Amino acid sequence: MTIFSKIIAGEIPSYKIAENDKFYAFLDIFPLVEGHTLVVPKVETDKFFDVADEYMSEYLVFAKRIAHAIEKAVPCNRIGVSVVGLEVPHAHMHLIPINSANDMNFANAKLKLSPEEFKKIQDRIIKELR
Repeated sequence: MTIFSKIIAGEIPSYKIAENDKFYAFLDIFPLVEGHTLVVPKVETDKFFDVADEYMSEYLVFAKRIAHAIEKAVPCNRIGVSVVGLEVPHAHMHLIPINSANDMNFANAKLKLSPEEFKKIQDRIIKELR
């Protein structure tokens, strides 16, 4: 069981943004920028392009709604999408508010946010989903 499956199961707390029967979105706890969100399928699949065909279009549609909410909640030019998948063997998509391509550089220092700061970001994004 991956750390993402434990988050989805509620065994590890997260700053949940949205979920449905197939996908779960939550704030990255090591964000590159405020609003950096992970979107994962509930079915464990190691590699992104091994996600079942019948899930792939739904995955993108689920992420699209969240990306629009993040873009409204966090000042940015657009939402960047990254699929790296090296750190956790569970397919996941990063939705990252960006103003330049360098905002998506995973070698950049990660933000250190307090639980209160994460909660405020979470609340702003969820408000935009409604």
